[in-house]
Amino acid sequence: MKAGGALGAWVIVLIKDLDSAKQRLGTVLDPAARRDLARRNAERAIRAAAAGGRRLVVTGSPEVKAIAEELGAEALLEPRQEGQNVAAQRGIAYALKNGARAVVLLSSDLPLVTKQSVRDLLAAAGRVATPAAVAVPALGRGGTNALYLSPPDAISLHFGADSLAAFHAEAKTKGVNFALHRSDAMALDLDEPADLAHPRHNV
Repeated sequence: MKAGGALGAWVIVLIKDLDSAKQRLGTVLDPAARRDLARRNAERAIRAAAAGGRRLVVTGSPEVKAIAEELGAEALLEPRQEGQNVAAQRGIAYALKNGARAVVLLSSDLPLVTKQSVRDLLAAAGRVATPAAVAVPALGRGGTNALYLSPPDAISLHFGADSLAAFHAEAKTKGVNFALHRSDAMALDLDEPADLAHPRHNV
């Protein structure tokens, strides 16, 4: 893919049911506060995803599907929630069926994500020869907060503990060009109580 060709990538946002999101913050936030936080983050991610060529939200929640459609995004309703990797695979399959040549898989737990940060990722990805996997590291845990893939099925999905190392290892095994894209706007995810103390999480 030529430099800049990544700008037409689909951006797939993976969003849980709002009532079941952010359970690990239960020691510091009551259910209503967790729900409000999850909704604000989801809406922010959906808006940021507009930087790509096409937006798709994958969720097991009819409520989230309605929110996505109100914000002008396509939405794919899962028959049941089976985790981030299964949701991402469903999104990739849908995108491939509809002609996608590249995708970005984007977490919905990023309180600082913006359209510009997604544009920056796509611009960086456009400088990596296809087949390509470009990962955005999460702050401090070895996780991955966004992943660009061209083609969309270039490697398997390993979201979870130490996912960054797993993505890198598989890309190397399969001969896929792997790169890191460090982004302050996409590095912070609100997953643990300590994350709420980050000085920029309410920006």
